[in-house]
Amino acid sequence: MKSRKNILLIDDDANLNRVLKQQLQDEGYHVKSAADGESGLRFFKTDSFDIVISDLAMPGMNGMEVLREVRDQNEDIIFILITAYGTVDDAIKACRLGADDFLTKPFGIEQLRFIIEKTLRLKKLEKENIALRTQVQAETGLENLVGKSPVMQAVFQKIRKVAPSDVTVLITGESGTGKELAARALHSLSLRRQGAFISVDCAAIPDNLMESELFGHVRGAFTGANANRKGKFEMADGGTLFLDEIGDLKPELQSKLLRALQERQIEPLGSNRLIDVNVRILAATNRNLWDAVKQGAFRQDLYYRLAVIEINLPPLRERIEDIPELTDFLVSKHSNSKRWFIEPDVYAALAHRSWEGNIRELENILQRAMVLSENSILALKDLGAEEKPSGITPTQQEKTLEAVEKQAIIEALRAENNNQTKAAKRLDIPRHVLIYRMKKWGITP
Repeated sequence: MKSRKNILLIDDDANLNRVLKQQLQDEGYHVKSAADGESGLRFFKTDSFDIVISDLAMPGMNGMEVLREVRDQNEDIIFILITAYGTVDDAIKACRLGADDFLTKPFGIEQLRFIIEKTLRLKKLEKENIALRTQVQAETGLENLVGKSPVMQAVFQKIRKVAPSDVTVLITGESGTGKELAARALHSLSLRRQGAFISVDCAAIPDNLMESELFGHVRGAFTGANANRKGKFEMADGGTLFLDEIGDLKPELQSKLLRALQERQIEPLGSNRLIDVNVRILAATNRNLWDAVKQGAFRQDLYYRLAVIEINLPPLRERIEDIPELTDFLVSKHSNSKRWFIEPDVYAALAHRSWEGNIRELENILQRAMVLSENSILALKDLGAEEKPSGITPTQQEKTLEAVEKQAIIEALRAENNNQTKAAKRLDIPRHVLIYRMKKWGITP
């Protein structure tokens, strides 16, 4: 749904003020008018606007002074100056102070509408460019979710199926399983991919600041609120809002979030005006939300709003077969273009951990090992003593290494359609070594 823009019109010419207000309302804008700069600024400080249109020459505070005050509080709002005595110098000065455009009287509503629509398009393009750069720089897409195990393939299939719709998704899983990566994949594969992806960690923000963080506030809403501030809902307008660790949200905010989801409108803190928002909601939690519902700690109606579709990310201990591929991926990610060789016993050692920290723990261990390594070979000694398989006899360890090595060769051959040259390259070993090991382990294409 396209939201209607809010305009603050400031002009001491009562007739022009009245006519412009009516014409702009006829064009579909919400308009609030003021007869001088002082009263206009009072409106600006107590309400939320998308556009300010101000006369330049007014008794008391003139348009340039209004522009300075507005820009001190909000750098993004559109500001258009109008005057009956326009000069090139005035236009240059206005633009230097931050005006988006300069209009000379007399003018028609068509001319004003053109300037407003042009400026809105430019602002929208700026926002999209920022969102696109952020998206490119961030880790997005399925290419950052690694795993050939059946459980992960099922996750990938569900993400691909759900992503193009606007349905709300609840992503569950233990800490470190990659819930934000799944959320970014849903966004990057959606029709909103050109919009912003805004993430909020509900567990990291103090309770007394969370309402302002989500819905924004107007100046004076609380001690320290010195300027109007957009919340995450408004920042994500046209894109995706990811609410991480949603289970930590306090009950009073749960009801306000539910209302925002139902009405698709928000009310900034300290304001009495509703703002339309067009946002897709993705939420994540490492808790059992249904248990929280039964215990009265989480609203049942909000749970049903969030869990229209649920995607569960399995813990690493349930997808041990993905560890070799994950290890290769993470080493490559942190390699800084340096080529690494990973010794087979590294995979075996990593396969015998409990992985309470999941992929985040694996990434931490590999980063540390890469720093400790004396060359471009990742060996068992680089992992540290605690990473060695405990309680395993040498014979058992040899069998484990054999199984890991055989599996790695089989996977490489499958991936490369039994092309031994490509499989050897994939394993980062010479082709004659691959053939030797295939004969050693009895592997036939």
